[in-house]
Amino acid sequence: MIVTVTLNPSVDRTVEIARLERGRVVRATGSGIHPGGKGVNVTRALLANGFDSVALLPLGGADGRRLAELLDQDDVAHVAVPVHGETRSNITVAEPDGTTTKLNATGEALLPEELEAVVARLLEITTPGDWVVLCGSLPPGVGDDVYARTTRTLREAGMHVVVDTSGPALTAAIAAGPDLIKPNAEELAEVVGRPVSTVGEAVDAARELRARGVGTVVISLGGAGAVLVDDNGVLVGTSRAAEVRSSVGAGDCFLAGYLSARDRGREAALTTALAYGAAAVQLPGSQVPTPHDVDLSAARLLDRQELQSSLGTLVD
Repeated sequence: MIVTVTLNPSVDRTVEIARLERGRVVRATGSGIHPGGKGVNVTRALLANGFDSVALLPLGGADGRRLAELLDQDDVAHVAVPVHGETRSNITVAEPDGTTTKLNATGEALLPEELEAVVARLLEITTPGDWVVLCGSLPPGVGDDVYARTTRTLREAGMHVVVDTSGPALTAAIAAGPDLIKPNAEELAEVVGRPVSTVGEAVDAARELRARGVGTVVISLGGAGAVLVDDNGVLVGTSRAAEVRSSVGAGDCFLAGYLSARDRGREAALTTALAYGAAAVQLPGSQVPTPHDVDLSAARLLDRQELQSSLGTLVD
């Protein structure tokens, strides 16, 4: 079982337009509404491809009820913890060239007793050997050390822990020794305190984080592909997408692909992650790919010689 935890979920509304013009009335060419939040997206992508997953999330207010309805409509397994605040609503504006403009609400505060209820429910629904994915931004009122504390609790209970967040929350979580983290180049640079402009710099930064106690570091690098650094060394892979419609949630689908194939080895896991990510960017809004959309031939791993020559490649 893969359990995802999203402390700051959302209702995601996507509007497709020909071109964004500030201060003008712009007519939409399409629109959609989907369940949102990094962990929610990971669970949606896993379930859409036949893998067991459940999303744990706090829900409150009218948008919280709407989010639960959307999850039910899509048959997304979830466990809701009632909270006093209103679940946030985010807006994404997508243009034909793949440019996306996101307007993300902060979300309402999560009270200490509500956070305790989420962690208690998490321990109730997990068993030793499960993978738990701690995802996304933190709502107001939650300390930066929450993922670190939860990681220690879960690992002591025999679970595997993945952390996909950014900023101080990621820095704190690294010290707790999660099994896997999945930063992008910007998030990685923030943690190590220096620019990550090339694939080689990403590899060096990943090695530094492993020295701090992280088991595996998987880095999504946009058009430059992805990097995996673990006990067995370095893998670099690339993927292709015929048309980029929206990058919203693509990183979450990338992570879902990795987790879906983790038992088949590191090469299969990274290849599948890249294929899921490539499939996701070709879909509108935050729609997740299905087996019909995922093309494993769209991803490839670099051989040793290609890897060495790729280290100077600039990342997006």
